[in-house]
Amino acid sequence: MPMTLQPVSDFRPLAQAARPDESLLDEYSRVVTSVAEQIGPAVVNLEVRQAIRGPAGDLRRPAEAVGHGSGFIFTPDGFILTNSHVVHGATRIEAMLPDGRQVSARLIGDDPDTDLAVIRIDPGIPGQLISAPLGESHSLRPGHLVIAIGNPYGFQSTVTAGVVSALGRSFRARTGRLIDNVIQTDAALNPGSSGGPLVNSRGLVVGVNTAIIAPAQGLCFAIPIDTAVFVVGRLIKDGRIVRGHLGIGGQNIVIPRRIARYHDLLHESGVLVISVEPGSPAQRAGLAEGDLIVGFAGAPVGDIDDLHRLLTEVPIGVKAPLTMVRRAEKLVVPIVPQERGTAGA
Repeated sequence: MPMTLQPVSDFRPLAQAARPDESLLDEYSRVVTSVAEQIGPAVVNLEVRQAIRGPAGDLRRPAEAVGHGSGFIFTPDGFILTNSHVVHGATRIEAMLPDGRQVSARLIGDDPDTDLAVIRIDPGIPGQLISAPLGESHSLRPGHLVIAIGNPYGFQSTVTAGVVSALGRSFRARTGRLIDNVIQTDAALNPGSSGGPLVNSRGLVVGVNTAIIAPAQGLCFAIPIDTAVFVVGRLIKDGRIVRGHLGIGGQNIVIPRRIARYHDLLHESGVLVISVEPGSPAQRAGLAEGDLIVGFAGAPVGDIDDLHRLLTEVPIGVKAPLTMVRRAEKLVVPIVPQERGTAGA
């Protein structure tokens, strides 16, 4: 019997079967490349000089320390968003643009409690400034693709990509500040990346890169852009944020629907108290770890951002009602916010 040869065309489905994976990788590359090309020109390299003073009574001229960080232009007239720890106490700030121009910048205001700061370069410098569009962070979910752009160790416009690893994290910075509601990502960050943008696949900034856990791999953190937008408005207007202090560390959690309905809550989420500072207003009011804050000063509290906004609006030193759920019981307790001086909400 003569041998029957199978036409080459019969084998094409097998060759095509491998193409979807290649197409996905190509699309991934296109997304990252597109975002880098769009946002990269808005990212600046910051050189910051700070005075170092000697012991009391030392009349010698104070020395200067030089630090570096990142930031990104978010308005066409030269406003730049970065981290407070990058520019706090700066005597001089220089911003290097991606096109090589180096210009002076001045501090508009900073908020150590959220590790955010606004600086500004002269809007009249030659050449057009490219700004990064701001998105929203409340719709992020673990697994979403994110791209980080910064200047680690002075390497200009370094691009890394990863995913949102978790949301609603809290951690204590090296200065002792407790920063709440941060985004955890595995997009690689290094010293010098602080203040750069964390961007989604549509080219919108969803976070401000702020910290890493040095001994770990892939544990990086960013301040949500929803928090940043609120803070930026106050910093541009007043130069600082006067925020009431309760003395808690908090974490956003989802409230089971049956509990929300039982207590007639407006939100199916709240702020879980994970720590209470000794001697704080929260301790004096009787708050404890495990309490769930759902209202403050007559307004509902669905997340930490809600609580932070209310703490900037309620008069300091004036008693205000705080609504919480403890086990199965809904309680309202009076609490007196103090002016913010240390970590926590």
